[in-house]
Amino acid sequence: MHLLVAITPHGFGHAAQVAPLINALAQRLPALRVTIQSTIPAWFLRQRIHAEFQLVERSTDFGLMMNSGLDIDLESSAKAYTDLHRSWEARVSDEACRLRALAPDLVLADVPYLTLAAARTAALPALALCSLNWADIYRCYFAHRREASRILEQMEAAYSAAGVFLCPEPCMPMNRLKNTLTIGPIAARGQNRREALNERLGLDSDTSLVLVAPGGVKTRFAMERWPADRNIHWLVSDDWRVQHPCATAFEPTGMAFSDLVVSCDAVLGKCGYGTVTECVVNGTPLLYIPRPGWPEEPSLLGWLRDHQAAVEVPPAKLASGALRDIVAAARTLRVIRCEPTGVEQAAAVLQPYLQPVGSALGVAVEARDGATGHTA
Repeated sequence: MHLLVAITPHGFGHAAQVAPLINALAQRLPALRVTIQSTIPAWFLRQRIHAEFQLVERSTDFGLMMNSGLDIDLESSAKAYTDLHRSWEARVSDEACRLRALAPDLVLADVPYLTLAAARTAALPALALCSLNWADIYRCYFAHRREASRILEQMEAAYSAAGVFLCPEPCMPMNRLKNTLTIGPIAARGQNRREALNERLGLDSDTSLVLVAPGGVKTRFAMERWPADRNIHWLVSDDWRVQHPCATAFEPTGMAFSDLVVSCDAVLGKCGYGTVTECVVNGTPLLYIPRPGWPEEPSLLGWLRDHQAAVEVPPAKLASGALRDIVAAARTLRVIRCEPTGVEQAAAVLQPYLQPVGSALGVAVEARDGATGHTA
């Protein structure tokens, strides 16, 4: 059986969100053939997805145009949506032809809505999985524009075409969609390898180790200006080429990202779904950089605080690197961990579509028994 997974390329969070589900399905169904359709870099996908897959380097959505991981280019985003929907029917028809050629038994979107509309046109079963949807994001920023009502109608019709829209906790409210099903959190568990990290980096047990992870959209902090505090060591992306006596690139460690999360005293980043859930599941506080106005943040931040895993980093402190007190506060937290129950719940919903004995009735029973039993 053949599963096609379409992943939005807006950062790495969507790929990180869906990867544990693909891994779980591959364990349940060893003969499953997986195709990933996305422009997310192959190296990141292979880092997260442990099953074999074919990559189709194509995306049908963009989410939002970004100046950085924290700064939305609203004007470019509005124009891109207008351009996309100007030829909506033709784009849906073209994508439906591509889907027919790939011939999947099931389409899963996280969360490109054009793919869902095309699957309906191609008469292919399709499901959605995400903690947000682009229709509600679009409404938040662009509802005042004259073209918005037409665009929103097409977006919401596309999302409504999904057989089920799986909403992993913590998700933003999706009250306008009637096909949602709330499931538990989705995140990758890591293995604590702190001793190996300390040995590799030459650190003692009193040094705070912080993983700097602002997300997949190009973002770089001016860490060269930060003080050289020997009580804090920063793990950063090799791409940043940071020249700082207390910073080391994490890629040469060869450790999985989830292993780094659980091995560090804190993670520094924004409130994105993957970062938030991986921190809580692995018991690591998040030093979060606020994103004022981002419509998903209240749900994510509220959940993070409920699990005692949140420490705010004001922009001025981030710029100066005066983070000693913030890191110290993080080390006093006792994160209330939770299990990533959404992985197996989502797998239970998808599995009947991907084996010959599956049926609509089987899907409904699996969904009801495996999920939390209420809509988002």
